[in-house]
Amino acid sequence: MTLLRFLNPQGIAGIAISLALALLLLAQKGETRHWKNESGRFEQLYTQEQSALARTIANYRAAANAARAADHANVERVTAEQLSINERTEHDYEARLAAARAVAGRLRVQSAAAAADPGAGRTAAVPRVADAARSADEAADQDRLPQFDALVATEQAVQLDELIKWVRRQHDIEPSGKTVVESGSTNR
Repeated sequence: MTLLRFLNPQGIAGIAISLALALLLLAQKGETRHWKNESGRFEQLYTQEQSALARTIANYRAAANAARAADHANVERVTAEQLSINERTEHDYEARLAAARAVAGRLRVQSAAAAADPGAGRTAAVPRVADAARSADEAADQDRLPQFDALVATEQAVQLDELIKWVRRQHDIEPSGKTVVESGSTNR
């Protein structure tokens, strides 16, 4: 009978509410456990993402430092090549200029010697050149540059030739360090 006393409408409502609250408590405990596990998983994902970000930043910094070092080495290489080209061009220019001046000096001495003694160096008498042939030779001499001007023209030609070679050599320096295929010129 005591059990029947609780089965009145108020007792049944109390038991139903108690059961409903117990079920809600169990559901809440399940949800809490689920979200606690999810929170741990999200925390682990966040930690992995942060470490991946840190590795990426470190990789980018290392790559940037390596690129800076490569650029610095490349600048040093290009500067050394340019210096070598400058020195080689200057040496070639000076050698060619000295050779041209030596030839001009020898020609000047020979010309002066020939003018002083027109018959020197002849072993046998040579018949005289006809007047018509001599006038053609004299006309050709009239169109030639004087020796000093010829030397200046030669020096300028040598200078321009060496400048062209210098420009081509400087152009052939590849800033990235790759080899350039030459264009077939033999004056390099």
